[in-house]
Amino acid sequence: MKLSRRKFLGGAVAAVSSLTLFNFKMFTNSPSVNAADPTSDTMKTFRNVCPRNCYDTCGTITYVQDGILKKVEGDPKHGYTNGKLCLKGYAYPRRVYSPDRIKYPMKQSPRGSGNWTRISWDEAMDTIAKKILDLKKRYGSTLPICLDKYSGNFGIVHYGIEGTMSSLGYTTRALGTPCWPAGIDAQTYDFGTLYNNDPEDMVNAKYIILWGQNAAWTAIHSIPFINKAREHGTKLVVIDPIVTSTASKADLYIQINPSTDGALALGMARYIIDNNWVDWEYARANSIGFDEWVDYIKKDITLDWASEKTGVPKDIIMEIAREYATTKPASMWVGYGMQRHVNGGQNVRIIDALGVMTGNIGKSGGGVNYGHLETWGFNYNAMTNPAPKGSKGFISPDGKEGDRNINMNNFAHDVSVQSDPPVKMLWIACRNPGSQDPDTHAIEKMFASMEFVVTVDSFFNKTVEMSDIVLPATTHFEDWDVMASYWHYWVGINQRAIDPLYESKSDVEIGIELSKKMNALESGSCTFPTSGTPEEWLAKEFNPGMNQMLGIKDYKELIDGPRKANMPPASWSDGKFRTPSKKIEIHSELAKKNGLPALPIWVEEMKNSAKYPIRFMTPHPQHALHSQFQNLDWMMTTNPEPKVEIHPVLAAKYGITEGNMVKVYNDLGSITVKAHLTRTTSPNVVVSYESWYKNSNFNVNYTLKATPSDMGKQATGNNGVAFHDNFVMIEKA
Repeated sequence: MKLSRRKFLGGAVAAVSSLTLFNFKMFTNSPSVNAADPTSDTMKTFRNVCPRNCYDTCGTITYVQDGILKKVEGDPKHGYTNGKLCLKGYAYPRRVYSPDRIKYPMKQSPRGSGNWTRISWDEAMDTIAKKILDLKKRYGSTLPICLDKYSGNFGIVHYGIEGTMSSLGYTTRALGTPCWPAGIDAQTYDFGTLYNNDPEDMVNAKYIILWGQNAAWTAIHSIPFINKAREHGTKLVVIDPIVTSTASKADLYIQINPSTDGALALGMARYIIDNNWVDWEYARANSIGFDEWVDYIKKDITLDWASEKTGVPKDIIMEIAREYATTKPASMWVGYGMQRHVNGGQNVRIIDALGVMTGNIGKSGGGVNYGHLETWGFNYNAMTNPAPKGSKGFISPDGKEGDRNINMNNFAHDVSVQSDPPVKMLWIACRNPGSQDPDTHAIEKMFASMEFVVTVDSFFNKTVEMSDIVLPATTHFEDWDVMASYWHYWVGINQRAIDPLYESKSDVEIGIELSKKMNALESGSCTFPTSGTPEEWLAKEFNPGMNQMLGIKDYKELIDGPRKANMPPASWSDGKFRTPSKKIEIHSELAKKNGLPALPIWVEEMKNSAKYPIRFMTPHPQHALHSQFQNLDWMMTTNPEPKVEIHPVLAAKYGITEGNMVKVYNDLGSITVKAHLTRTTSPNVVVSYESWYKNSNFNVNYTLKATPSDMGKQATGNNGVAFHDNFVMIEKA
């Protein structure tokens, strides 16, 4: 365990690179990069919103001259992102005009050969439609068609992908989320749903704990609000197994043993109880089961146990417990990586209970903050299409007919075991399972077994390489949409700034084209609408409730600037929790019904084995977002190749030195990657940041089993993936 206080930072800790709110304007305005003259009479500006799966959902101003996107800057009217972007945001023109972008519909024959041929949209739609009708005739339904779609573009109109599938009939759907489901369930059991304080409200916190959250890389626009609080004397504590960029800036950094966060929270709770720092009045008035939980802690939890389990010295547990309990208000921000363990949801529930016992729930500057969906109340018009008359679907145990759902987080296995009828065709959109799903070998085998695979994408990534047909997708600059955040409270409109390049189409436009072809071949076989401009489709997503929340009468008002939802800065400030009891449920009967502990008690972490003793952690990268962005020229310049980070003590044990190629392996598979020796990880953990590198076979998921986390099914349909419970051996290659 490493313990670093800010004034003592040095060496490896101080050397940690950081992507903060650096001003890239001098770089992006260079004539050789994006020649843009904002004062030109021919320059036009548009409002766009980054639709990626990221906390910040940045508002942008896009500069267009003579139909060409010249430059992207932050929108100064966006109160959370405040006119600044990350490197990925400033690099957007490089993505739009990348020479590698898929420009036309293409077919590959045979699949996986790399023998791609350009085809027309008519040929693509004809081929796809005939395959759908063939499968429907052979199996009596469209259930052999499986949709796998998630978060490549979070625009609301992009739910037209689901709408396209619904319009064909009942299909097989990948259900769940690989990102944050265990934490969602944890807060659903406790509060009724996930709902975080306004992140701008962190300026009012007197004490801040970032628990497994590397905001300096993954939520950079929250850093100024944290820094403003610190200017007023707020202490920043970062708890993380890795010395991240965020950790290097903390007043107190605690390097915890992975997956033991709940043990640390329980140790803190024990010390708070022993010193009577509990807000008994709040906890008893607003929760059920609190005294039962206190009894459990008194009986089963000691500081010595918590220290041994977590690797955190007992005096540090006592220090942060005292400071958190006695400094009001205090804010905790729980990162998504923390719940990617077999006990991850349970650990979040324990941390939630800490917030309750100190009275920090519902308070400005407080909260146990994880995420929210309060600003997502759109119509989802694009996804609500009825199945054609006479469609046959999957009959659920309760007798309802509909789509057949399979586990997104065990996709290869669940697709392969379907038999009545089997899955024969995949439609992939806004996802790259070839790079991002667990057990890559199984994914490759499953793709190879399909009769037909269609992928909609912008680049020839690993999933496209395993497809029969790829359809070129528009970027968000080429379409109308609306974007909400799962973190801040702002909502913004996304204008069509440039015409779609080459022959790219949006997901709704693809649905329109497919519907026309399906009905031309067989009348009534598809219900997807065949008309409407992109802006008309956008308009149908708004409703009086959303307009009222945003303080607008018409969506077009968002063209003048994004709007912040009319919500209190502190979640749960009205005390109206959405649980069955209408109170915080420290004791959750729903959790118990689902086979989980009713109370936030300790559940053991996954242990290593003698054969594979080293934990392999694969967090989010700095210069990419999952498999997006890293393939661009700017990103390859700053981060040209993947590496595995190894502590010098561990490296010496296996005869590995800086720059050596290292084989990282277990019984599932292996990767070979260059070693980087660093003390930012611990001697029993190796780290490699997940991403897709252009022209590289690097993929951390060759070693990753589809081990489920403990929660997720209640709210999202399936449990998450324990990405960080992956154990390997290493050797010099």
